[in-house]
Amino acid sequence: MSRRKKKGREPDPDEQQSLAPLEAHAALTACAGALAGAVARFVVGPLDVLKIRLQVQLEPIAAGAQTAHYTSMRQALVTIVKEEGIKGLWRGTVPGQLLTVPYTAVQFVALQQCKHLARQAGLQDSPHWQSAVPFVSGAVAGAAATMASYPFDLLRTTLAAQGEPPVYASMTEAARGIVRSNGVRGLYRGLGVTVLEIMPYAALQFGLYDAFNNTYDRIRAQLDPAHAGDPPSSMQAFVCGMAAGMLAKLGTHPLDVAKKRFQVAGLQRSTRYGQRVAPEAVRTLRQVVRDIAMKEGMPGLFKGAMPSILKAAPSAAVTFAAYDFFMRWLTMNNSQGAAAPDSGSSNARRRPLH
Repeated sequence: MSRRKKKGREPDPDEQQSLAPLEAHAALTACAGALAGAVARFVVGPLDVLKIRLQVQLEPIAAGAQTAHYTSMRQALVTIVKEEGIKGLWRGTVPGQLLTVPYTAVQFVALQQCKHLARQAGLQDSPHWQSAVPFVSGAVAGAAATMASYPFDLLRTTLAAQGEPPVYASMTEAARGIVRSNGVRGLYRGLGVTVLEIMPYAALQFGLYDAFNNTYDRIRAQLDPAHAGDPPSSMQAFVCGMAAGMLAKLGTHPLDVAKKRFQVAGLQRSTRYGQRVAPEAVRTLRQVVRDIAMKEGMPGLFKGAMPSILKAAPSAAVTFAAYDFFMRWLTMNNSQGAAAPDSGSSNARRRPLH
C-alpha cells in the first residue's frame, strides 16, 4: 500500500537533510546581521541624535535665526554637549540597539530568503528580472524588518528628541507613558509612513550595493584578470556600502522627516527647543508634508539631511563590512559546515549574501 502524506507529519530524513543547510545559513545570516547592526549603531549614534534634533525642530534652521534652538549641524553638536554633556550624543542608545539588532537580523535573513526564492523561480537568470531582484528583495526585507522592530524605533526617536530636562528618564518609562496616553497603538504611531519610507530606502540601499559590487568586480577583472575570481574584500564592501547608503538616504530623506514628526507628536519636551509637534498636525502624511512645505519651505523637508547622510554612509559601510566579516568568521567556525542555500551559484559562493 502506497504511503500518503499526512497533514502535519514529520519530514523524512532526506527532507530534513535538504532543509538543514537552509536553516543553518539563515541562523548564521541573522547572527552576522545582528552583530553588524549593533556595531554600526554605536559608531553613528551621535549623528543619529543630531539628525533627529534637527528634523523635529519646527523653526527654520539657519545661521542667525532668532527663535531656533539649533541653527546648524556644528552649532547643534556644540549645544548638545554644552547642555547635556557627551552622553547627550548617545541618547536613545539602548532602544536604538534593541531596534538595530532585530531589525538588521530580520532584514538580512528576509533579503537572503527573497533572493533564494527568486533564484528557485529562475528570476535571477531572467534578463527582465535579474537587475530588479536586488531592489525588490531589499524593499521586502526593509518592510519586514521595520514591522518586527518598530516600537524600539519610536522609543529611540522619543528619547533622542526630548532634550533637557528629559520627559522620560528611561526607555521603560517612555513606553509606559506612551501606552498610558495613546494605548498600545501609540507604540506604532507612524508605522505606515515608516514602511512607506523604508521600502524605497532599503530597495535603493541593497539594489545599489549589488550594482556597485558588480561594477567593482568587472573593473577589477579588467585591471587584474589573475585575481578576477577572488572573493570581495572588506574594503570593497565598505566602499560600495557607503555609496549605496548615501544615495539611498538622500533620495528618501523627506519621508524620514515626516516620519519623525509622526513619532514625536504630543511629546511635551521643554519649550526652549521651540514649538512642539501637536498630535492633530500629523493626521495624514499628505498633511504633514504640505504643512512642512508651506510653513518651513522646501528646505524643511531636508532638515537634518547633512547629519543623516553623514550617518547613513558610514552606517551602511560599517554594516556591510561588519556583516561580511562576521559572516566569514561564523561560517569558518560553524562546526556543522552548513552550506549556503545559494550554493548553486558561483557568485553566491564568493559573496555569502550578495
